Amino acid sequence: MHPAPTDPSRPTLGIIAGGGAIPVTVAAAARDSGRPVVVFGIRGEADHAIQAFPHHWVRWGEIGRLFDLLVREKVGDIVIAGSVSRPDFSAIRVDLGAILSLPRILALMVGGDDTVLKGVVRFFEDRGYTIIGAHSVAPDLVATVGQIGRYGPSASQAVDIGKGFEAARVLGSLDIGQAVVGIGGRVVGVEGVEGTDELIGRIADLRRRGRLKWSGREGVLVKAAKPQQDLRVDMPTVGPKTVALVADAGLAGIAVEAGRVMIVDRAATVAAADAARVFLVAETLDMTPADAPIAPEPAP
Repeated sequence: MHPAPTDPSRPTLGIIAGGGAIPVTVAAAARDSGRPVVVFGIRGEADHAIQAFPHHWVRWGEIGRLFDLLVREKVGDIVIAGSVSRPDFSAIRVDLGAILSLPRILALMVGGDDTVLKGVVRFFEDRGYTIIGAHSVAPDLVATVGQIGRYGPSASQAVDIGKGFEAARVLGSLDIGQAVVGIGGRVVGVEGVEGTDELIGRIADLRRRGRLKWSGREGVLVKAAKPQQDLRVDMPTVGPKTVALVADAGLAGIAVEAGRVMIVDRAATVAAADAARVFLVAETLDMTPADAPIAPEPAP
């Protein structure tokens, strides 16, 4: 068992980095604010752009080495950011730290995404670290209310947005997914374990096969956080790839939940949306008290 860091100042921000641009954006924001930052890139997941910052590469299974590095670098707060795939445990070579933590690690792999992520947070908190959200370091990542870019929705598309948010709230409360597609006042596709990109691809395939029919650009991708989602480690995202897929599917636009969805590489995302004549908007999702986000459980 690795002891919690003993230095009460622990000034360094540690970023445990999966794939994509968010870990790099957060590291740059921390550096620009004058805060020491070290990135711990997961091999096979993290982008090599993390090498622009103080960094270490760690492999799946190197739990002991990771905690040794966190202590050595005087890390206090940790951001866990970026996309990861569930590893193939048969191919992982574990170190002593992983072996000692094996019962806890195996327990983390049981359940839906929300359950797994809450377990990961507690795993670090139990060792004296504080998990903070990427958006708390780089707040410009988060979508704010209003039209983003050149185009906005029509009246009929606004109806699709409303229906989509209604469905997304129910979908999320069941820990199924974060996104839906609405066309013509009805929901025609929901996200499952395959993720948002595959949802959009499925809609495009249905249109090609004639199962969904519309002319021009119609319909909207709606994306919102699950009501119970811990946004410190799992805030939904959209980015340039999302825009490209939406445009290819013939959809008219994207609507996201303001304050609870991040826009990856905002400048490139907006430029792509404008070039494709795809609208991008952020709206507040009205929630009753029963629907309000559940606060993260405090560390014991």
